[in-house]
Order: sequence, then C-alpha cells, then structure tokens
Amino acid sequence: MKVEFINPFVKAAIDVLRSEIKSDVERGKLRLETSSAASHDVSVMIGLTGDAQGVVLYGMQVETAVQIVSRMLDQECDELDAMAQSGIAEMGNVITGLASRGLSEAGFQCNITPPTLIVGKNTQIGTLDIPRIALPLKTECGEIEINLALRELKSQAA
Repeated sequence: MKVEFINPFVKAAIDVLRSEIKSDVERGKLRLETSSAASHDVSVMIGLTGDAQGVVLYGMQVETAVQIVSRMLDQECDELDAMAQSGIAEMGNVITGLASRGLSEAGFQCNITPPTLIVGKNTQIGTLDIPRIALPLKTECGEIEINLALRELKSQAA
C-alpha cells in the first residue's frame, strides 16, 4: 500500500478527534492485519472508488463509541442507541471525506460511499485480495483503530 494513502487518513483522524472530543491523540504502530475477523464491537466501514479503491474501517469498543458521541454532542450518552450510532458513522464519514481531499491533493481522485455501521464482535469483514494496514489511535475515550485496505487503480488512459 502506498504511503500516500495512509498519511491523509492519519492526519484527518487526528484533526477530527482533537476537534470533536477535545483529546490528545497518540498514534500507535502500523501493522499488517491478516485476520478478516473484526476484533472491535463497533466498526464504521466506508468504501473508496476512483484512483484509490478499497475500504476504510474505524473500529472501537462500544464504551469508546459511547464516550466519543457523548463528547461530540456535549451531553451524556449511556448506550449505543440510534443517535450514538449515527454520530459514530458521521465521525467516520467526516474523517474519510477529509482524507479523500488529502488523496486528491496527492493526485488520487476518489469518491467515498455512505458509511455502514457494523456492530458485533468477531464479525467477518473481508477485503478480498487487498492487504489491510491497521493503525491504532489512543484517545482519552479509548482506542480507535483505522484499518485501510486500499490499492491504486491503474489509469486506463493512454
């Protein structure tokens, strides 16, 4: 996977999290993820099409999602109800939208799909033949893991 694909997501995620939850964000180590089983309770999945294609996943535990939404809304949220689910999905949407702008600035035009929220531990999320890079981000609300499974679509233009 191109480093040009990773950096826009890291920057966008850190910027959005710092702004929305008013927390420092500590970047963990990149690793290659080989399992198709999601180890998180909650995953936001967003597809990318265009010069960069594939999927991005934002995974976290329920407690982390609830705390993030509480901070985003500036009101206590006790469970992962419809409002909390919408808030977490929108957070993933905003991060991916900003990252796609960064990809565009790097010369990779792409579009994003609407977010899909997946709730349940050990859910199988296959990226088929696209390798997946995982990057944990630690916040005061808990850990959020970005999983990128992206590849460059070779231009057909001559």
